[in-house]
Amino acid sequence: MSGPPVPFTSLPLDKSDPSTRLNAWGAYGPDDERGFLNRQTPAIVAAAAASEIKTGVRVCLDAALDFQADKPLFGRQAFHKDVYQKKPRIVHDDTWSFNTQSSSQWDGLRHFGYQKAQRFYNNVTVEDIAGTSERGKKNPNILGIHNGSQHGIVGRGVLVDFARWKDGPGKVAVGDSFRSFETSAIKFEWLLETLKWQGTEVKFGDILIVRSGFFQAYASLSADDVVRLMKLSPPPFGGIEQSDQVLQWIWDHFSAVAADHPSFERWPTPYDWSLHEVLLAGWGCNIGELFDLEELSRECERQGRWSFFVSSQPTRVPGGVASPPNVIAIF
Repeated sequence: MSGPPVPFTSLPLDKSDPSTRLNAWGAYGPDDERGFLNRQTPAIVAAAAASEIKTGVRVCLDAALDFQADKPLFGRQAFHKDVYQKKPRIVHDDTWSFNTQSSSQWDGLRHFGYQKAQRFYNNVTVEDIAGTSERGKKNPNILGIHNGSQHGIVGRGVLVDFARWKDGPGKVAVGDSFRSFETSAIKFEWLLETLKWQGTEVKFGDILIVRSGFFQAYASLSADDVVRLMKLSPPPFGGIEQSDQVLQWIWDHFSAVAADHPSFERWPTPYDWSLHEVLLAGWGCNIGELFDLEELSRECERQGRWSFFVSSQPTRVPGGVASPPNVIAIF
């Protein structure tokens, strides 16, 4: 596979409901549950490994599971760890309890549907996921995160280091119009300018990773700031702009997308549609959020390249909604 299965101009493929904006249902088959991961073919992954793994330097992109402590955003449950001795032996076990989206995460295809149409990827319904329909009874784990864990989410990663660009050559263009904790957009033109400044070429099948500087901004918040954000429903965040330009760019090039901020796109969306709807429900494109990209940014600058090999193994939970990414960048 050297390009998308159909041109962007052919979307939507299923024209029965106009509220399923730009859907690509059926592009990889009527019963497909992998979506964009079908783009990570053995040939593309092998080529990525050959071109990107040069020094053996490895960088973890997972934030600590407890990095939001007892105040996770979006009202999600906090991480709890219980370490206990198995007396009388000198042995320890532990148990963990957490929301799969309270730290770094891959959004799976069960997470977010077309809101008006009430449909998920490939026309899956809420009843299908609940297991109350005939389709759901036959496949109770339909669209589960295990579909991403079977072969992993792997390939050539590209960091669009917007945060570094906006504090350097892009300072005049961006000014103070982008803020991590306001509904503000990373413009498509800024993404392209960042890539140009980095000297980074995008290839089909790449994994897009955008650094907005969220982790630095989050670390600067006071305890009162965090409480204020927690009380907002929904809390506002800066992120990728919602536009057909952005969507066509993703459709034409990438196999998964991720960022360091909590929503990938600016949130809430100013329109009656969101990138989450099109990416997850329309295309089956996994969205990574809250990736810790600070060390990755430093390593990219040190090596003078912003591409690398990505190896991610979502947790194999049949029917799971999301998962910690367990992701490593290898140079």
